[in-house]
Amino acid sequence: MHLNSEEKVNIFEKYGKGKTDTGSPEAQIALFSVRIAHLTEHLKSNHKDYTTARALKALVGKRRRLLDYLIKKDITRYRAIIAQKELGIRK
Repeated sequence: MHLNSEEKVNIFEKYGKGKTDTGSPEAQIALFSVRIAHLTEHLKSNHKDYTTARALKALVGKRRRLLDYLIKKDITRYRAIIAQKELGIRK
């Protein structure tokens, strides 16, 4: 993984409720989105890396399940995380 602990703290601080908030769906979705972007860039130059492709599909599924959870739990929080353009999440 290319993220160090300082970068993770920045992500949790920006999208979560604080820098130690690692469990909120918003923080987890943001972390998954950064990891998905990194793996996508890796697969552009290494298209035969099937293990990474499988890991990418798993991460996309985890993020989708968290987004579905947010839709059911609190639609305003879901809309707020979708509105973050830098995460690259579409409806």
